[in-house]
Amino acid sequence: LTVHVFPPNWPSAICPSAGLKKYLRKITADILHSHGLWLRTLHYAHQQSRRGPPRHVISPRGMMAPWAWNHHHWRKSMANRLIHPGALAAAHGWHATSEAEAADIRSHGFRQPVCVAPNGVMAPSPSALERARDYWRQACPEAFRRPTALFYSRLHPKKRVLELIDLWIEQAPPDWLLLVVGVPETYTVRQLADYVHRGIGGSRVQVFDGTDVPAPYVAASLFLLPSHSENFGLVVAEALAHGLPALVTDSTPWQPLQRAGHGWCVSWDKFGDTLRTALGEGPEALHRRGTGARTWVLAEYSWGKSARLLVEFYAQLRGQ
Repeated sequence: LTVHVFPPNWPSAICPSAGLKKYLRKITADILHSHGLWLRTLHYAHQQSRRGPPRHVISPRGMMAPWAWNHHHWRKSMANRLIHPGALAAAHGWHATSEAEAADIRSHGFRQPVCVAPNGVMAPSPSALERARDYWRQACPEAFRRPTALFYSRLHPKKRVLELIDLWIEQAPPDWLLLVVGVPETYTVRQLADYVHRGIGGSRVQVFDGTDVPAPYVAASLFLLPSHSENFGLVVAEALAHGLPALVTDSTPWQPLQRAGHGWCVSWDKFGDTLRTALGEGPEALHRRGTGARTWVLAEYSWGKSARLLVEFYAQLRGQ
């Protein structure tokens, strides 16, 4: 594997890159695989595939789910016309990480072939677990003294982080702690901490910046992700691989989690009742669930399985 990195130019929000554009014109490739929409990089891949011979595959990475598609819709409509005009319609194929995402692609009228290959997950190494445990014991010692549930994702309205905090203060047992860790986007850590204190939840919720620090799965007994939508939700797979059962909304593609008995995947209106049920099991029972979840996710969501699916898909496109 050879990786080339090209700096973005202005305006960085749409990621133009003269270096990448020039590089793509020089290379010989069978497949160009773009990740994400609304960026100028998608235009470069589209233009190169028009010149031939590369086939162009796009991974929308959740951007075609109804909530994401409609969020700032006018900006995305403008991007489709001006930032990468014609790229979506001209793609030779799509890569979805779940059947739900494949259905989202079809719902927008695209009829090209779709490969459903989930993201892979790997078991954390003992050294990584030790580093994470050492870091979080210092950063949040309270999480190691009390039963703890974890939210770990971007700090963004899509993830329902404010709603989760409200629900937790209202319904969670007082001996449990909610650990909120994430990459600041719409919300900063300070804003969320202030929100917690205004809701009189200061001793029941703690908020941390998750940028460039070890993942906090080691500090919890249960993982929570009440998103409006997820194309896959890699943090869910990572939590399971760390031995945490998960409670997620059914707008994520994790219904198999509930069928396998390793967690819960429910509508938002049932999230509160299910949260009480999950917390009521207690840390020991949740640990037993998590042990099964770890075995299950590492078998079902391996990188090897996903790679084989993509390699077969690439071969089909090359033969067209």
